[in-house]
Amino acid sequence: MQLNDKTIIITGASSGIGETAAVLFAAEGANLVLGARREALLQRLATKINDSGGSAVCLAGDVRDEAFADDLVKLATANFGGLDGAFNNAGMMGETVAIPDMEPANWNEVIATNLTSAFFAAKYQIPALKQRGRGSILFTSSFVGYSNGGMPGMGAYAASKAGLIGLAQSLSAEHGTDGIRVNALLPGGTRTAMAGDDPEVHDYISGLHPLGRMADPEEIAEAALFLLSNRASFVTGTAMTADGGISIRL
Repeated sequence: MQLNDKTIIITGASSGIGETAAVLFAAEGANLVLGARREALLQRLATKINDSGGSAVCLAGDVRDEAFADDLVKLATANFGGLDGAFNNAGMMGETVAIPDMEPANWNEVIATNLTSAFFAAKYQIPALKQRGRGSILFTSSFVGYSNGGMPGMGAYAASKAGLIGLAQSLSAEHGTDGIRVNALLPGGTRTAMAGDDPEVHDYISGLHPLGRMADPEEIAEAALFLLSNRASFVTGTAMTADGGISIRL
């Protein structure tokens, strides 16, 4: 029970890595505050967790809305007495198009969803964690925003995910003495809805990884569990890859 009695916020919880992490964290004893835009899917997930003996509440909203970040923290405090950690996982890829051809609307939407939302999250999560005297924040970045991971047509996505690494490192330096750890998790290609369902595309992405395959969402969720748990008590300011080696091949 690596998260026993810890209250954790998860955004992007209605599907993919977020949903898988919610099920895993609940099994590890966490009280969960689930956030995403799709209310019906969120409620179904919360019901599934509660019916299985876990503890979860949910709130639908948009991570681009500053008030939503505040509301998730308030929900954690109202239902569970405080906050111990957060898996800020919501994100989007946007259009895959070269920067000269990219519309500003696409750039702004990707940056707002992936990066500005992290600023909002930290703004409200950190004071709540300071009240506990400890805590852990985790952002879902990507190999695309790291090292040699840049890929054509993904300028907005890469910029947002690289920004998350810088944000995590800055926050870890600012709040380490508050007992707060902040890290970024960098998945490789993962079999979620964001990756689509085209077998040829999956085969191509799999071939980019030294392990020769894409990740299952459970594998990324396990990495997130480690970083949020006390097993990572001396890990902060990291950009931890769980990418099947793709960042060293590209």
